[in-house]
Amino acid sequence: MIQPATRSLPKQFKFEQPKSPPVVVNFQGGQVTSDAGLSLIAEIDRKLQITSQFAQCFQDYRKPYRIDHSIENLIKQRIYGLIMGYEDLNDHEELRHDPMFALALGKRIGVEDEPATLAGKSTLNRLEHCPEDVEQGADSRYHKIGHSSAEIESLFVSIFLKSYLKEPRKIILDLDVTDDLVHGNQEQVFFNTYYGGYCYAPLYIFCGKHLLAAKLRPSNVDPAFGALEELQRVIKQIRQQWQNVEILVRGDSAYSREDIMTWCESLPGVDYVFGLARNSRLIQMATTTQNRAKLEFEQKLSTVVSFLETVFKPDEQLSELACDLIDNSIWHKSLDYQTRESWSRSRRVVCKVEYGAKGTNIRFVVTSLPTNKVPPSQLYRQKYCKRGEMENRFKEQQLELFSDRTSTHTFAGNQLRLWFSSLAYILMNALRQQCLAKTELQNAQVGTIRTKLLKLGALITVSSRRILIAITSSCPYKHLFAAAYRCLKFLTNTA
Repeated sequence: MIQPATRSLPKQFKFEQPKSPPVVVNFQGGQVTSDAGLSLIAEIDRKLQITSQFAQCFQDYRKPYRIDHSIENLIKQRIYGLIMGYEDLNDHEELRHDPMFALALGKRIGVEDEPATLAGKSTLNRLEHCPEDVEQGADSRYHKIGHSSAEIESLFVSIFLKSYLKEPRKIILDLDVTDDLVHGNQEQVFFNTYYGGYCYAPLYIFCGKHLLAAKLRPSNVDPAFGALEELQRVIKQIRQQWQNVEILVRGDSAYSREDIMTWCESLPGVDYVFGLARNSRLIQMATTTQNRAKLEFEQKLSTVVSFLETVFKPDEQLSELACDLIDNSIWHKSLDYQTRESWSRSRRVVCKVEYGAKGTNIRFVVTSLPTNKVPPSQLYRQKYCKRGEMENRFKEQQLELFSDRTSTHTFAGNQLRLWFSSLAYILMNALRQQCLAKTELQNAQVGTIRTKLLKLGALITVSSRRILIAITSSCPYKHLFAAAYRCLKFLTNTA
């Protein structure tokens, strides 16, 4: 709320303290920022040219003499805002006057006749505005900024390839889908009974912590809808640069589909491991393994109970105590399995049988990896189970980089917002891997990195010789800032 001009602010605010000097507060501290760590993001972005490459995927049909903010600066401002925790366009009505954001975008500050004013929410909205009936380029009255979806999707894979100094021997591509709950009348939004709400169902492809694809989809489609097309596109681009890398495609039971598996089997150097839903035939085929797991557990239990009876008075509770002292029995076995209709051939299925005090738990995965190359236990534990790490990537995307802020009306506009969040993740992951690899933050989530390394209070002083960003001397993570800076000095431009 803006106060009337007739009411002037007092010069200072005085708070009395018992048995201590009074506390005086004023608004004469100069240019102070809470985002001093943005300097690290701006520098790694300058070295890797991530937002600059992203800007090249856009077309600008505005008249040059009417442009105050280039597409590249608009993109940087939007991406940097997400990284620093500002999720909405409305936040930029205040951020447009922030000196730290102005410096990150290469603007001059402290010059009276050249105020450092960045784009406001209305200007940034032109970047994200994707009307339902899009006219082409200069023919449109309002939609003057367009983008190429194909170029953006290709850029994500290109950035991933450039992050390696040499071709790796093996990589694992993780496929998965998550929910993106919405609260409005957005295009292609449907109620999904599994997620219990109206939502989108974006499809992601990750390689470790690297994001390769983020495809927005309506939630009324099959979980594997579009997965094969995305895999074909991503692997084709990878193979253009890395001809010899071994690729393992990994996903849950939603992706154990005939078309996906057949396509992977048709390519040299491409294998898969997918979860497989249980059925009566599979459980029957695993009966022998179940019996062995049960027998092993009962033998261990009997041994421990016998020992406890020599120490304690025999009691019914000894069996319960013994169950807490021993591990469940886990057995793995390879099976040769083919469905009656949906599969065109027989495939290797690995079952995991876990037997304990609470009964039997049976899981199945299907794979193209042969037994002589990867034994059953290693396949399940080391190849398949580690896909659960992908849930942390979803957490970073949704909770910390606001990928679920898909609140614009059009589907295309929401896809663009998802890509903005994805690019913010790529930039933060680059900082994590390039500058924090040997620090305590090497495996930290982006929200933790933001809190400890980027959200730093500082006083900005402008003189004729330099611009000084004086971070608070009590900062407990100054050693991390120094470590990141040292890595940035040795980082070469990769654009």
